[in-house]
Amino acid sequence: MATAPGTRLRNHLPFPPGDLTGALGDSVTVLPLVVALAALTPANLGALLLGFAVFQVVWGVRYGLPLSVEPMKALAGLAVAGALSYGEFLAAGMLAGVVLLLAGWTGTLSRVERSVGRPVVRGVQLAVALVLLDSGWSLAVGDPRLALAGLAVAAVVAVVAPRAAALAVLAVGVGLAALATGVPAPALPTLGAPVALTLTPDTLSGAAGQLAMTVGNAAVATSLLCADLFDREVSSDDLATSMGAMSLLAVPFGGLPMCHGSGGLAGKYAFGARTGWANVVLGVLYALAALVAGLLTGFPMALLGVLLGVVALQLGRVALAERSWLALVVGVVGAVVGVGVAFLFGVGLYHLWRRFGEPVTGRTTETTAD
Repeated sequence: MATAPGTRLRNHLPFPPGDLTGALGDSVTVLPLVVALAALTPANLGALLLGFAVFQVVWGVRYGLPLSVEPMKALAGLAVAGALSYGEFLAAGMLAGVVLLLAGWTGTLSRVERSVGRPVVRGVQLAVALVLLDSGWSLAVGDPRLALAGLAVAAVVAVVAPRAAALAVLAVGVGLAALATGVPAPALPTLGAPVALTLTPDTLSGAAGQLAMTVGNAAVATSLLCADLFDREVSSDDLATSMGAMSLLAVPFGGLPMCHGSGGLAGKYAFGARTGWANVVLGVLYALAALVAGLLTGFPMALLGVLLGVVALQLGRVALAERSWLALVVGVVGAVVGVGVAFLFGVGLYHLWRRFGEPVTGRTTETTAD
């Protein structure tokens, strides 16, 4: 029998100790990109963190599971790299939110997923990784010694906990920012979108590339993980509906286009999370961080470059695990020409090769967030 919304959460009082550590599993994915957006775009970091705080709690209570709440990675990566203006980024996220909401309501998400093809999804991931890597290099060369020190920290931490490498670089950067600027007095974030939404061809291509990743990784793969890890049935259409709703609600208040993610969910589980209480804990931590978001105004740009490089390597590693020539082609075309063009090119090539019976992929060994 289906579990009523929130019942799972109420049945776990007091919450398992693993939910305290498990809450951090999502922050490994979220914080590096959010800090980069705040440093390189007009985004208001306090409003971004507050948006994540609200929806961590909402979905923890709604599903009773430690579902991840993450930025839409393809769009965020393109905005950080300057391939999309912030207005285009927000507009693309709103468009993706509308499509996800309609797909969830009409139950058509699985058909969309089959038409895209997994190698195309991985190719879009690879394209975003290459764009982020290029941006990270441009920032790191401004202070090579500090960048090398950050890279050493990431390498040492990666030996013990690969997922925490980016978080370790982030911690070093926050410490240096605190030394440089001091810890600011707590202040409530200013709400509201910082720029007007902008509709351009790049907006449309960015939304298309993001949807390719979201449908496969944030909806279908997350639904499967809920069954595998928690023995709970959460349909991909329900997840699409919740992702569309939170993006459409968050952006007007200064938040980001957001989604769930299989990588974030797996990360929370690996860190010990078992119930929706992990989301509540993380939501409180994000809300507290939003009050002192001004601390990160002094974040060193060279370390931000290392941070983007680590995120890019994590994305690229999973994309290349597909062992697909098509994923590689889509990734390179996306990095050189644009994600939207690469997405359309990849979908066409995927169906052409399927029609003639040629293999387009080897095997996939990992999952990641959208």
